[in-house]
Amino acid sequence: MPVAPERTAAPARAAAPDTRTAGSRARALLSAREAPVVGALVVALLGAGLFVDMFATGRNIDFLVLSIAAIALMALPMTLIVITGEIDLSVASTLALTSATLGVLWEAGIPIETALWICLAVGAALGALNGFLVTVCGLPSLAVTIGTMALYRGLAYVLLGDRAVASYPRDWVGGARAPFLGIEGLPWIAVAVLVLAAAFAVLLHATGVGRSLFDIGNNDEAARFSGVPVAWTRFWLFTLSGVVASGAGIFWTLQYGTSRADTAFGLELQVVAAVLLGGVSIFGGVGSVLGVMSGVLLLGTIRNALQLFGISSEVLQIVTGLILIASVVTPNIAARVRAAREPGPRPAADPAPDPTQGEPS
Repeated sequence: MPVAPERTAAPARAAAPDTRTAGSRARALLSAREAPVVGALVVALLGAGLFVDMFATGRNIDFLVLSIAAIALMALPMTLIVITGEIDLSVASTLALTSATLGVLWEAGIPIETALWICLAVGAALGALNGFLVTVCGLPSLAVTIGTMALYRGLAYVLLGDRAVASYPRDWVGGARAPFLGIEGLPWIAVAVLVLAAAFAVLLHATGVGRSLFDIGNNDEAARFSGVPVAWTRFWLFTLSGVVASGAGIFWTLQYGTSRADTAFGLELQVVAAVLLGGVSIFGGVGSVLGVMSGVLLLGTIRNALQLFGISSEVLQIVTGLILIASVVTPNIAARVRAAREPGPRPAADPAPDPTQGEPS
């Protein structure tokens, strides 16, 4: 009776999949969409610290953090919205209308603690209006939020006109810029943003709700058939964006100690630029909180370094626009380059003719 050969090669074959898995994970890490922005952030921080006078001082770092805090706050819900394939361009106008509302309420003698809650409710209503128009009326979010961007800004001018409210309590105004535990360069708002970013990261990357957001962005019809409440999800995301933008408006008002209708004009451009720069696809389905927060800090670092060089605000606006264009164009170019380098399926060779058969008809 023949003896079966010993299977000495089995251990080697069993270990091979683990090696390939580790290699694929390493390649995925190196090719992640947020890897370039994280690397650029490290280079920008090191370059600015070495070659820009006063950049690495505690006072300037404090200024840098305060200047990007509102952008970082609004970028968090914007990340979730863009991942689902939508966009909210009304965030800066929501901030301005919140600031104007707070000013009117304070002038009317309403306690500031009560006024803050009313402002958050106003922000929720503004975001819910966006969500209603997008999900119930079926209108495109780009057109809707361009319209509400003008509407909310106009309402802010209705409330305040060209005047400013600057009589807020000194304790509240100073508290908005106060350092956390007395640490210079670390205002308390930075800790609040980090905590909120961690919460958004857990929601997006470690829960079923977060996975459903990627499903909606990749294919909302398939997500709907799989049981995901697409319309309700988008509605609540727009409402959340309104609440967070209102919170950013409260912080902005108390940070500068004044309410104006023209406050934060054009800030939505920086929010969108930071989100796209952080690796979130404008077409939806791709993105991470780490990448977006890195994009916010990178954009803020570049603008801060240019300001220390004495660059005018007009040039800073041009730089922001160029970064926004680059953040949209670069991923598409990279995707095309990767697709061109990957070998496609080769066409099957024609079978050799069988000499025993006749000529094909």
